[in-house]
Amino acid sequence: MVWVYTLFFLLLISVATAKDLYKILDIHPSASDKDVRHAYKKLSRKYHPDKNKDEDAEAKFVDIAYAYEVLSDPEKRQIYDRHGEEGLKRHEGGQSPHANPFDIFSNFFGGDAQQGVRRGPTSLTEFEVELADIYKGASIDFMIKKRILCDHCRGSGAASDSDIHTCSGCGGSGVKLVKQQIFPGMFAQSQTTCNECGGRGTVIHKKCPHCDGNKVVDYTAHYTLEVIPGMPEGHEVVFEGEGDENPDWEAGDVILRVRSRRDKGGWRRKESSLYWRETIGIDEALLGFDRNLTHLDGHEVRLIRKGPTQPGFVQKIEGEGMPLFENHNLHGDLFVEYNVILPIELTPHQRRKLSEAFQTDSGHDEL
Repeated sequence: MVWVYTLFFLLLISVATAKDLYKILDIHPSASDKDVRHAYKKLSRKYHPDKNKDEDAEAKFVDIAYAYEVLSDPEKRQIYDRHGEEGLKRHEGGQSPHANPFDIFSNFFGGDAQQGVRRGPTSLTEFEVELADIYKGASIDFMIKKRILCDHCRGSGAASDSDIHTCSGCGGSGVKLVKQQIFPGMFAQSQTTCNECGGRGTVIHKKCPHCDGNKVVDYTAHYTLEVIPGMPEGHEVVFEGEGDENPDWEAGDVILRVRSRRDKGGWRRKESSLYWRETIGIDEALLGFDRNLTHLDGHEVRLIRKGPTQPGFVQKIEGEGMPLFENHNLHGDLFVEYNVILPIELTPHQRRKLSEAFQTDSGHDEL
């Protein structure tokens, strides 16, 4: 499999040239090293040929690796910012050599990135959005505070590679053999985790000054939730590999469970149906009315009643409910419940209006 990837890489070696490397990683030119690293982590997983079978995924994977190779190197990034790719080629003696993108991926995630390493915890968050956003669809930006591997030590916890030494207590094995006497002349031998290195087999002589040897640092990550029209209540959106990072595991997922926020305007939802409570006066309840209701996306729905309307009457309006998640062109139904307000006393205008209506009705009866 490796030779296939290598051959493919050689065939596409020129794909990443003459492109905006910042656009490839979808970051701003002022992005920090953390932002560069985060963008590569997200995009390289998304477009890795083993996972993404789209016909253009492999070419994008090569582009992403090359962009990261340049922008993660302070010297190369400075040259690229000032002189572009031509400047990089001159710096490299007339050529712009690319590292193998699969080697970059393997080194970034650790050599066992594809071997089913232990995964970290998954984070599940209840995420409320406006009902109007679920009706129309929306892109909602949000932030998550998490921990990522220290950029300076790459998760080793040491100031430099030379500060990592083989543990003298276990000889690098991570375990110690302990003898325990059971009876006179009889001993049992057991194996226990080395207390000097914690089972790692190495010890650090000088801690990383950026993370104080903790291997990870706090980071605020920015994401965008794409709300699809008609998204069901409780629908879960998964951001793969965006959980807390740790050198001992592969980052878990961040899951958002999307629910609609209680609508202050009075709209309610039940699956694909929408519910609205409309208040009318006694004259409208008796004589009928013709008015407009402003829907969640701003369009007007005409409400017409030509006869008496009983308090609590529910009018069904087909096709004005929520969009169907599977087909946004189809909608559920809207149910309008009428609330009739009875005044303490009638105004002169209401008396005149009702009187005229009754007189008209009486005249019709006589005819």
